[in-house]
Amino acid sequence: MARGSQPAARSSRPAAKPLIGIVGLGIMGGGMAGYLLAAGYAVYGYDPAPAARARFRKAGGRVLASATDVAEHADIVITSLAKVAALDDVVERITRARRGRGRPQLVVVETSTLPLSDKDRANERLARAGAVTLDCPISGTAVRLKERAWTIYASGPKAAFEQVRAIFGVFTDNVSHVGRFGDGTRMKFVVNHLVAIFNVATAESLTFARQLGLDARKVHGLVSRNPVLGNGVYRLRGGFMVGRRYRPATMKVEVWQKDMQVIGDMARMVDAPVPLFANCAALYNAAMSRGLSQSDSASVCEVFDAMTGRRRSGN
Repeated sequence: MARGSQPAARSSRPAAKPLIGIVGLGIMGGGMAGYLLAAGYAVYGYDPAPAARARFRKAGGRVLASATDVAEHADIVITSLAKVAALDDVVERITRARRGRGRPQLVVVETSTLPLSDKDRANERLARAGAVTLDCPISGTAVRLKERAWTIYASGPKAAFEQVRAIFGVFTDNVSHVGRFGDGTRMKFVVNHLVAIFNVATAESLTFARQLGLDARKVHGLVSRNPVLGNGVYRLRGGFMVGRRYRPATMKVEVWQKDMQVIGDMARMVDAPVPLFANCAALYNAAMSRGLSQSDSASVCEVFDAMTGRRRSGN
């Protein structure tokens, strides 16, 4: 720099936030939308359910008519979907988006828990349409979002991950890039495999405590404080079990059944022995047969209670 010259002025304005789109405004997608709006992001959204759209609009989101419209308005689109059919439909609609010249490459962040083969198919279709896709399943519930206790397993192109890292930071600090596209889903399968077992083990243990004549609430309090045994599943779902309160659900049994099926299919595909997991599945099936499909997965405790042959009114 020549003597006497002045350094170039630096702008004090922060970099503009990317425009965010969310397709699927249910418990998880709607939760993400609310936090992004509170953090100052402009968020466009779509969901086929009128109630979900109404909640999003009330929170300050901009409701659009389709996933195509969301992809045309947003720089980054987050998808949070319950079924493969929904993913296929949304991907097809996103590929129809006309983004115009000069727009950044669309980044699609797929957060659903769905079969890996279906996610791979979605990735290929979006790539042909010029979008880059990240596979980023979330471990955690809406309650855990409030506690900043989500874990996000991001996978796919590292450059795209760096583009969305700050967005993940709105939800949690527990974010890892775990590898190639699909490794996020593989990691989520491992985690949910453990959650399924921990949840059933918690229900079995608390039922055992009741049969011993112990106060389940006191047992839960003591074990929750144990630095080894008091894990998040035990604290959260065990609390539902001792209070016998399963609604509103943080994870409905019918949705959990879908996840269980996906994980079981993958375990068979890779020849992984999962006898504990397989036995858990029968108990969740029993919860469904008892009319608990809309209740929290913690309601599996009621299956154990029925096995005792007597229904208690207290703890």
